[in-house]
Amino acid sequence: MKLRKVMIIGVGNVGSTSTYTLVNRGICEEIALVDLNKELVQGHAKDLMDAASYRPSMLKISVRESTDCADIDIAIITLTGGLASKSRTEELAGTSRIMKTLIPDMMKHGFKGIFLIATNPCDAITYQVWKLSGLPRHKIIGTGVWLDTTRLRRILADELQIGPQSIDAFIVGEHGDSQFPVWSHSSVYGMNLNGYERVPLDFDALGDKARKMGFEILNQKGRTEYGIASTIAEICHNIFTNSHRALAVSCVLDGEYGYKDVAIGVPAVIDQHGIKKIIQLDFNAKEKEQFKHSVDVIKGYIKAI
Repeated sequence: MKLRKVMIIGVGNVGSTSTYTLVNRGICEEIALVDLNKELVQGHAKDLMDAASYRPSMLKISVRESTDCADIDIAIITLTGGLASKSRTEELAGTSRIMKTLIPDMMKHGFKGIFLIATNPCDAITYQVWKLSGLPRHKIIGTGVWLDTTRLRRILADELQIGPQSIDAFIVGEHGDSQFPVWSHSSVYGMNLNGYERVPLDFDALGDKARKMGFEILNQKGRTEYGIASTIAEICHNIFTNSHRALAVSCVLDGEYGYKDVAIGVPAVIDQHGIKKIIQLDFNAKEKEQFKHSVDVIKGYIKAI
């Protein structure tokens, strides 16, 4: 049996919590940790090996350089070139500068796996990684709006008093301010959301609440980690199990929705090779305008790289 190997590049709050989540879910057989802070990464590795000792199967936690990547199936980028509290423009400047060295070096050393990008601004960095790697676009995935979609379903579940698994609703667009829920394709087992309850839902307020939740968490505790770590683990699980499940992730478009040369959050079918298929929704007129605005915002970030 081929061992499943994941690399975590950057073991700050998101990287270390993601590793711990992967350990507990038993998704792979080896997790390789990469960080410039050698004391920190060694400490995390030892601590995580203690946690892995309670797993029913063997799991190796290793410390590597990013260039030791030829046998890695999924390389998860969680490092950032600036504090999350800074503006997206400042984050982009620092993180994109690191990518310009990191990605070409990994490709020179034989990386052939899937890149999973969880650093911000997620869509612009996802696009940059695709351009720098030269890999086919199906092997480049950004966590995108999958966490935002999960938040929306949880908010709706609370509002409707029904399990979130029964709700078919999701967010598309930028992982940021220009994201929006696709209400025209949202339902509870095929029933229109407003038809499920006698009292009409305030869709604008619900969408706004989902969009702002990440910033609220950041303001209250100074960082986000558990939600995005679970998002990363869920995407890895769907890749390794060849699930063919549709998730709202950041994908590089090549004509879908009428756009090219941009990475943006849209529903896509995930399999063992990455993105199998991008699902093209029939937006209504308002949603088309919202999507165009989101594309323009992301392209603005891309131009700044």
